[in-house]
Amino acid sequence: MVLLGVAIGFLAAAPVGPVNVMTMQRVFRHGFLAGMVAAIGSVVADGMFATAAAFGLSAVGDFFEGHARTIQLVGGVFLILFGLRIVLSHPHFNPNYSERSGGIFSGMAGGFALTITNPGALLGFLALFSALGDWAPEPGDWLGAGELVLGVLGGCFLWWLMICALVAKLRDHLDDHWLERVNWFAGGLLITFGGVILVRQGLIYVGLL
Repeated sequence: MVLLGVAIGFLAAAPVGPVNVMTMQRVFRHGFLAGMVAAIGSVVADGMFATAAAFGLSAVGDFFEGHARTIQLVGGVFLILFGLRIVLSHPHFNPNYSERSGGIFSGMAGGFALTITNPGALLGFLALFSALGDWAPEPGDWLGAGELVLGVLGGCFLWWLMICALVAKLRDHLDDHWLERVNWFAGGLLITFGGVILVRQGLIYVGLL
């Protein structure tokens, strides 16, 4: 469960949106630590979304069990559409970005606010969790759901640790093309994951699985 959560957290944090751009620009202007502080705010918000999704799935486990095929099909389609949206987006990095000084907690508050006000983040976690199928925690398995959330926090933190370190090292070479390549990678993974889910359901439907 923890390893599944790490993969989900990594996928959820990777697409380049406002919080990613803000964090990268904080690293560019103020260094690695400033970026990680903002990232922690985002991780807390993602953890709240993951908790709602994981324990929500457990609480209504009978419903999801009875509609597992439909939910996985919808989740797979959603992941493909979400991945395409990410691949086709054009994030903008501003090397002249300047932020008002508000102390170390201002960045954390900013990262939290940008993430918690994004309804797509919660929908993304619901889609990823529901698409787990047989790998999801059993109904009433609170320990499994907790392990999944713990893994999500670890995956999100791992992404931010990697991206902040990379930006700090390569800050002189960052441009919009670099951000787009990150989105191609993240979006491609989501499309692949969604495609695997749809193919698996198709094979089950025709009796090959």
